[in-house]
Amino acid sequence: MTTPPVPHQSYFHLHLVSDSTGETLINVGRAACAQYVNVLPIEHVYPLVRSTKQLERVLTEIEASPGIVLYTLVDKEIRDQLKSRCRDLSVPYMSVLAPVVQLFQSYLGGEPQPRVGGQHALDATYFKRIDALNYTVAHDDGQLSDDLEQADVILLGVSRTSKTPTSIYLANRGIKTANIPLVPNVPIPPAITRLKKPLIVGLIASAERIVEIRQNRLLGLNAPTTSSAYVDREAVSEELANSRRLFSRNGWPLIDVTRRSIEETAAAIIGHLSERRRRSIAET
Repeated sequence: MTTPPVPHQSYFHLHLVSDSTGETLINVGRAACAQYVNVLPIEHVYPLVRSTKQLERVLTEIEASPGIVLYTLVDKEIRDQLKSRCRDLSVPYMSVLAPVVQLFQSYLGGEPQPRVGGQHALDATYFKRIDALNYTVAHDDGQLSDDLEQADVILLGVSRTSKTPTSIYLANRGIKTANIPLVPNVPIPPAITRLKKPLIVGLIASAERIVEIRQNRLLGLNAPTTSSAYVDREAVSEELANSRRLFSRNGWPLIDVTRRSIEETAAAIIGHLSERRRRSIAET
Protein backbone atom coordinates (compact mmCIF):
# COMPACT_ATOMS: atom_id res chain seq x y z
CA MET A 1 0.00 0.00 0.00
CA THR A 2 1.52 3.29 -1.08
CA THR A 3 1.38 6.36 1.13
CA PRO A 4 -0.51 9.24 -0.49
CA PRO A 5 1.64 12.28 -1.18
CA VAL A 6 1.56 15.06 1.40
CA PRO A 7 -0.10 18.15 -0.06
CA HIS A 8 2.40 20.89 -0.80
CA GLN A 9 2.34 23.69 1.75
CA SER A 10 3.33 27.24 0.94
CA TYR A 11 4.03 30.16 3.24
CA PHE A 12 3.43 33.87 3.18
CA HIS A 13 4.15 36.82 5.45
CA LEU A 14 1.21 38.30 7.34
CA HIS A 15 1.84 41.67 8.99
CA LEU A 16 -0.61 42.68 11.74
CA VAL A 17 -0.26 46.33 12.79
CA SER A 18 -2.29 47.65 15.71
CA ASP A 19 -2.32 50.63 18.05
CA SER A 20 -3.82 48.33 20.70
CA THR A 21 -3.13 44.72 21.70
CA GLY A 22 -3.53 43.28 18.20
CA GLU A 23 -5.98 40.65 19.44
CA THR A 24 -8.65 41.61 16.92
CA LEU A 25 -6.18 41.42 14.03
CA ILE A 26 -4.82 38.07 15.13
CA ASN A 27 -8.29 36.55 15.32
CA VAL A 28 -9.36 37.94 11.94
CA GLY A 29 -6.11 36.96 10.25
CA ARG A 30 -6.19 33.41 11.57
CA ALA A 31 -9.85 32.99 10.69
CA ALA A 32 -9.08 33.99 7.09
CA CYS A 33 -5.96 31.81 6.91
CA ALA A 34 -7.96 28.81 8.12
CA GLN A 35 -9.81 28.83 4.80
CA TYR A 36 -6.57 27.89 2.99
CA VAL A 37 -5.54 24.40 4.03
CA ASN A 38 -2.16 24.28 2.32
CA VAL A 39 -1.09 27.88 2.94
CA LEU A 40 0.46 28.85 6.27
CA PRO A 41 1.11 32.40 7.49
CA ILE A 42 4.32 33.65 9.01
CA GLU A 43 2.84 36.13 11.47
CA HIS A 44 4.49 39.46 12.25
CA VAL A 45 2.52 41.12 15.06
CA TYR A 46 3.15 44.78 15.92
CA PRO A 47 1.02 45.89 18.91
CA LEU A 48 0.84 49.36 20.46
CA VAL A 49 2.03 51.22 17.36
CA ARG A 50 1.14 54.80 18.33
CA SER A 51 3.87 56.98 16.85
CA THR A 52 5.55 57.50 13.48
CA LYS A 53 8.82 56.38 15.05
CA GLN A 54 7.29 53.05 16.05
CA LEU A 55 5.77 52.73 12.60
CA GLU A 56 9.18 53.13 10.94
CA ARG A 57 10.35 49.84 12.46
CA VAL A 58 7.19 48.17 11.19
CA LEU A 59 7.70 49.53 7.67
CA THR A 60 11.29 48.28 7.66
CA GLU A 61 10.10 44.74 8.44
CA ILE A 62 7.33 44.90 5.84
CA GLU A 63 9.87 45.95 3.23
CA ALA A 64 12.20 43.11 4.25
CA SER A 65 9.41 40.50 4.18
CA PRO A 66 6.61 41.66 1.85
CA GLY A 67 3.19 40.12 2.35
CA ILE A 68 -0.36 40.97 3.37
CA VAL A 69 -0.74 43.90 5.78
CA LEU A 70 -3.78 44.11 8.08
CA TYR A 71 -4.14 47.01 10.46
CA THR A 72 -6.29 48.72 13.08
CA LEU A 73 -4.97 52.26 13.54
CA VAL A 74 -6.97 55.20 14.84
CA ASP A 75 -4.41 57.96 14.21
CA LYS A 76 -4.93 59.27 10.66
CA GLU A 77 -1.31 60.36 10.16
CA ILE A 78 0.07 56.95 11.11
CA ARG A 79 -2.60 55.20 9.07
CA ASP A 80 -1.92 57.31 5.95
CA GLN A 81 1.83 56.75 6.29
CA LEU A 82 1.34 52.99 6.44
CA LYS A 83 -0.98 52.98 3.43
CA SER A 84 1.36 55.19 1.38
CA ARG A 85 4.37 52.97 2.07
CA CYS A 86 2.39 49.81 1.28
CA ARG A 87 1.42 51.31 -2.07
CA ASP A 88 5.06 52.14 -2.78
CA LEU A 89 6.03 48.55 -1.96
CA SER A 90 3.08 47.13 -3.96
CA VAL A 91 1.91 45.04 -1.00
CA PRO A 92 -1.80 44.52 -0.27
CA TYR A 93 -3.18 46.25 2.83
CA MET A 94 -6.54 46.57 4.58
CA SER A 95 -8.09 48.02 7.70
CA VAL A 96 -10.09 45.13 9.15
CA LEU A 97 -12.49 47.41 11.03
CA ALA A 98 -13.09 50.09 8.37
CA PRO A 99 -15.76 48.16 6.39
CA VAL A 100 -17.62 47.29 9.60
CA VAL A 101 -17.44 50.87 10.92
CA GLN A 102 -18.69 52.18 7.55
CA LEU A 103 -21.64 49.80 7.73
CA PHE A 104 -22.47 51.01 11.24
CA GLN A 105 -22.15 54.61 10.11
CA SER A 106 -24.48 54.15 7.15
CA TYR A 107 -27.09 52.54 9.42
CA LEU A 108 -26.72 54.61 12.59
CA GLY A 109 -25.77 57.93 10.98
CA GLY A 110 -23.28 60.40 12.37
CA GLU A 111 -19.52 60.15 12.63
CA PRO A 112 -17.85 57.52 14.83
CA GLN A 113 -15.58 58.66 17.64
CA PRO A 114 -12.53 56.38 17.36
CA ARG A 115 -10.75 55.37 20.56
CA VAL A 116 -7.46 53.50 20.69
CA GLY A 117 -8.13 50.12 22.31
CA GLY A 118 -11.73 51.11 22.93
CA GLN A 119 -12.81 47.48 23.16
CA HIS A 120 -10.39 46.99 26.08
CA ALA A 121 -11.72 49.86 28.19
CA LEU A 122 -11.99 49.21 31.94
CA ASP A 123 -15.77 49.31 31.92
CA ALA A 124 -18.40 47.17 33.61
CA THR A 125 -18.05 44.48 30.95
CA TYR A 126 -14.30 44.21 31.61
CA PHE A 127 -14.77 43.77 35.35
CA LYS A 128 -17.58 41.29 34.77
CA ARG A 129 -15.16 39.17 32.73
CA ILE A 130 -12.50 39.33 35.44
CA ASP A 131 -15.08 38.36 38.06
CA ALA A 132 -16.19 35.44 35.87
CA LEU A 133 -12.59 34.26 35.47
CA ASN A 134 -11.96 34.38 39.21
CA TYR A 135 -15.14 32.43 39.91
CA THR A 136 -14.42 29.86 37.20
CA VAL A 137 -10.86 29.15 38.33
CA ALA A 138 -12.03 28.77 41.93
CA HIS A 139 -14.77 26.33 40.87
CA ASP A 140 -12.73 24.15 38.53
CA ASP A 141 -12.97 20.37 38.81
CA GLY A 142 -15.61 20.29 41.52
CA GLN A 143 -13.98 22.77 43.91
CA LEU A 144 -16.08 25.03 46.18
CA SER A 145 -19.41 23.41 45.45
CA ASP A 146 -21.21 25.30 48.24
CA ASP A 147 -22.00 28.45 46.18
CA LEU A 148 -22.94 26.98 42.79
CA GLU A 149 -26.13 29.06 42.70
CA GLN A 150 -23.93 32.02 41.74
CA ALA A 151 -22.82 30.29 38.52
CA ASP A 152 -24.28 31.12 35.12
CA VAL A 153 -23.33 27.70 33.75
CA ILE A 154 -22.34 24.38 35.34
CA LEU A 155 -20.65 21.75 33.19
CA LEU A 156 -20.83 18.06 34.08
CA GLY A 157 -18.97 15.26 32.36
CA VAL A 158 -16.67 12.31 32.79
CA SER A 159 -12.94 12.87 32.82
CA ARG A 160 -11.44 14.32 29.60
CA THR A 161 -14.57 15.88 28.11
CA SER A 162 -12.90 19.33 27.89
CA LYS A 163 -14.73 20.78 30.89
CA THR A 164 -11.92 23.02 32.13
CA PRO A 165 -10.88 24.66 28.81
CA THR A 166 -14.53 25.18 27.91
CA SER A 167 -15.14 26.78 31.31
CA ILE A 168 -12.21 29.17 30.86
CA TYR A 169 -13.38 30.10 27.36
CA LEU A 170 -16.86 30.88 28.69
CA ALA A 171 -15.39 32.89 31.55
CA ASN A 172 -13.54 35.02 29.01
CA ARG A 173 -16.98 35.87 27.68
CA GLY A 174 -18.08 37.01 31.13
CA ILE A 175 -19.97 33.79 31.94
CA LYS A 176 -19.38 32.42 35.44
CA THR A 177 -18.80 28.70 34.92
CA ALA A 178 -18.27 25.85 37.34
CA ASN A 179 -17.38 22.34 36.21
CA ILE A 180 -17.86 19.09 38.09
CA PRO A 181 -16.35 15.74 37.09
CA LEU A 182 -18.48 12.61 37.03
CA VAL A 183 -16.45 9.96 38.80
CA PRO A 184 -17.58 6.30 38.99
CA ASN A 185 -19.23 5.44 42.31
CA VAL A 186 -18.97 9.07 43.50
CA PRO A 187 -22.32 10.87 43.67
CA ILE A 188 -22.61 14.43 42.46
CA PRO A 189 -23.30 17.10 45.10
CA PRO A 190 -27.02 16.69 45.88
CA ALA A 191 -27.56 20.47 45.82
CA ILE A 192 -27.03 20.50 42.04
CA THR A 193 -30.46 19.12 41.28
CA ARG A 194 -32.05 21.92 43.34
CA LEU A 195 -30.28 24.83 41.65
CA LYS A 196 -32.51 27.37 39.90
CA LYS A 197 -30.24 30.03 38.36
CA PRO A 198 -27.42 28.13 36.58
CA LEU A 199 -27.78 26.40 33.23
CA ILE A 200 -26.52 22.85 33.77
CA VAL A 201 -25.01 21.22 30.68
CA GLY A 202 -23.72 17.67 30.23
CA LEU A 203 -20.65 17.03 28.08
CA ILE A 204 -19.95 13.65 26.51
CA ALA A 205 -17.69 12.20 23.83
CA SER A 206 -17.23 8.86 22.14
CA ALA A 207 -15.63 6.13 24.23
CA GLU A 208 -12.84 5.82 21.65
CA ARG A 209 -12.01 9.50 21.95
CA ILE A 210 -12.07 9.46 25.75
CA VAL A 211 -9.80 6.41 25.91
CA GLU A 212 -7.34 7.98 23.45
CA ILE A 213 -7.10 11.23 25.45
CA ARG A 214 -6.77 9.40 28.76
CA GLN A 215 -4.02 7.14 27.40
CA ASN A 216 -2.10 10.18 26.19
CA ARG A 217 -2.51 11.81 29.58
CA LEU A 218 -1.16 8.74 31.38
CA LEU A 219 1.78 8.61 28.98
CA GLY A 220 2.51 12.24 29.79
CA LEU A 221 2.52 11.36 33.48
CA ASN A 222 4.70 8.24 32.86
CA ALA A 223 1.90 6.15 34.36
CA PRO A 224 0.88 2.64 33.21
CA THR A 225 -1.68 2.72 30.37
CA THR A 226 -2.96 -0.84 30.88
CA SER A 227 -4.87 -2.72 33.58
CA SER A 228 -6.81 0.37 34.56
CA ALA A 229 -10.55 1.04 34.38
CA TYR A 230 -9.58 4.63 33.56
CA VAL A 231 -8.63 3.54 30.02
CA ASP A 232 -10.67 0.36 29.70
CA ARG A 233 -13.02 0.65 26.72
CA GLU A 234 -15.95 -1.12 28.41
CA ALA A 235 -15.52 0.78 31.67
CA VAL A 236 -15.43 4.11 29.82
CA SER A 237 -18.54 3.16 27.85
CA GLU A 238 -20.31 2.44 31.12
CA GLU A 239 -19.22 5.82 32.52
CA LEU A 240 -20.65 7.56 29.47
CA ALA A 241 -23.89 5.56 29.62
CA ASN A 242 -24.35 6.52 33.28
CA SER A 243 -23.68 10.18 32.50
CA ARG A 244 -26.26 10.11 29.69
CA ARG A 245 -28.85 8.65 32.07
CA LEU A 246 -28.06 11.34 34.63
CA PHE A 247 -28.49 14.15 32.09
CA SER A 248 -31.71 12.65 30.71
CA ARG A 249 -33.19 12.06 34.16
CA ASN A 250 -32.70 15.71 35.11
CA GLY A 251 -33.59 17.21 31.73
CA TRP A 252 -30.13 18.77 31.29
CA PRO A 253 -29.03 19.55 27.72
CA LEU A 254 -26.26 17.33 26.40
CA ILE A 255 -23.43 18.27 24.02
CA ASP A 256 -21.22 15.72 22.27
CA VAL A 257 -17.70 17.22 22.13
CA THR A 258 -16.11 14.38 20.15
CA ARG A 259 -15.64 16.42 16.99
CA ARG A 260 -16.13 19.90 18.40
CA SER A 261 -13.50 22.49 19.11
CA ILE A 262 -13.63 24.34 22.44
CA GLU A 263 -15.04 27.36 20.60
CA GLU A 264 -17.81 25.29 19.01
CA THR A 265 -18.74 23.70 22.32
CA ALA A 266 -18.83 27.12 23.99
CA ALA A 267 -20.97 28.51 21.17
CA ALA A 268 -23.49 25.70 21.65
CA ILE A 269 -23.61 26.39 25.40
CA ILE A 270 -24.10 30.12 24.80
CA GLY A 271 -26.93 29.21 22.43
CA HIS A 272 -28.63 27.17 25.16
CA LEU A 273 -28.07 30.02 27.63
CA SER A 274 -29.58 32.60 25.26
CA GLU A 275 -32.59 30.39 24.56
CA ARG A 276 -33.12 29.86 28.28
CA ARG A 277 -33.03 33.60 28.92
CA ARG A 278 -35.45 34.27 26.05
CA ARG A 279 -37.92 31.77 27.50
CA SER A 280 -37.57 33.35 30.93
CA ILE A 281 -38.32 36.82 29.52
CA ALA A 282 -41.31 35.50 27.57
CA GLU A 283 -42.75 33.96 30.72
CA THR A 284 -42.56 37.19 32.75
